[in-house]
Amino acid sequence: MDAVRLPGPPPGPLPEVQGAARWLHPADAEPDAESRLFLLHHSGGGASMYREWPGRLPGSVACQAVQLPGRQERRREAPYTRLGPLVEALARVVSDELDGRPYAVFGHSMGALLGYRLTVETERRGLPAPVLLAVSGWAPEGFSAPAALSADPLEALRLLGGLPDAVAGDPELLAGAVRAMGADGSVCADFSDDGAAVGCPVVAYSGRGDPLLAPGAMRSWAGRTPEFLGCRTFPGDHFYLSAHARAITADLAQLLPRYAAGR
Repeated sequence: MDAVRLPGPPPGPLPEVQGAARWLHPADAEPDAESRLFLLHHSGGGASMYREWPGRLPGSVACQAVQLPGRQERRREAPYTRLGPLVEALARVVSDELDGRPYAVFGHSMGALLGYRLTVETERRGLPAPVLLAVSGWAPEGFSAPAALSADPLEALRLLGGLPDAVAGDPELLAGAVRAMGADGSVCADFSDDGAAVGCPVVAYSGRGDPLLAPGAMRSWAGRTPEFLGCRTFPGDHFYLSAHARAITADLAQLLPRYAAGR
């Protein structure tokens, strides 16, 4: 499939995002880093899934995880249930945060969907766009969410192995995770593939035994970018990255300086 760009309506103003600092962990990027990396979490998850990543990346990369409303310390806020408004809010958060340094985006599962549409949106609006998009566990073609995702979010979390013991044993945290999972399922269901391509290189990561990905699904990213950097596959299922974060961050640490320098 050849990369295509479909015209859309002229972009209007981005929405105001109250308390944008709440969206990022940490709130401030390391000032001496040469480039930046924004991390987007999976459905029902939160920024804490990336808590070990800053220590695994070199000091030249300022790493910030995005915390969506409706989970963890933001659990009292209403979660988004539509893809478009969420992507516009993310575009505002990221564009307001940028300081001239090149940046990349990494997302797992729903985070990969958000990273993809965020990149499409920033390019469409003429905003500073990522120099690299890294996607994990999701593809615009060949991804199938389990039926339990909408029918029973808690069962979906358990089936996919994305329910930490600390959450399962805390009724308040568990209720918040179920609420977030249901809202995130609505965000993902709101995606309609328009075939849009991004202008930056794309690298793909996945678990070899991921039940949500059809064979070859991650290779479909080749049709969405002028420079596909290939698929990195690891042992494991949909949440393979919890066991392979060190290898993924090492790969990103090699790729990001290369594409930051050549932007």
